[in-house]
Amino acid sequence: MEQATFGGGCFWCTEAVFQNLKGVEKVVSGYTGGRIANPTYKEVCSGLTGHNEVIQVTYDPAVIGYEELLEIFWKTHDPTTLNRQGNDAGTQYRSGIYTHSDEQQRLAEAYKQKLTEANAFDGPITTEILPLPEFYPAEAYHQNYYNQNSTQPYCQFVVKSKVDKVKSVFGDKLKSEAA
Repeated sequence: MEQATFGGGCFWCTEAVFQNLKGVEKVVSGYTGGRIANPTYKEVCSGLTGHNEVIQVTYDPAVIGYEELLEIFWKTHDPTTLNRQGNDAGTQYRSGIYTHSDEQQRLAEAYKQKLTEANAFDGPITTEILPLPEFYPAEAYHQNYYNQNSTQPYCQFVVKSKVDKVKSVFGDKLKSEAA
């Protein structure tokens, strides 16, 4: 098993996008890139700690490769909006790829370069690509959030659209019960 860490806005959204992919063993919502150890959700939401809401994906590279995870990451959020995804604004919602190895760093930078050269987005890509600083798991109530709170308004209006997009664009990569 290997790990990948992504920040693509609210971790409830990114968790729901990745957790039903074939080869993904586990997705943990959490925080990285800040100035204090073991931050709370309230501290991170203040925007004062420098942390980013991220997910850490544990996956089987024999089933789904890192490059496939990158493709899904790039296609399921807007990497051109600095510190914002939709109505979620603040440094904690920045687009980021936090690498676990030199190979992940190389692949992420190459993919970003390829998208930039292809003018794949309307604006410049603001996604930061850095070696993973410390990762802090979020509080228990943030884990598996969409699956446990799918009728909540934010989940219905924001998260569900991302999940539906993954089902329509990447249906062949979904676990059979999620398709």
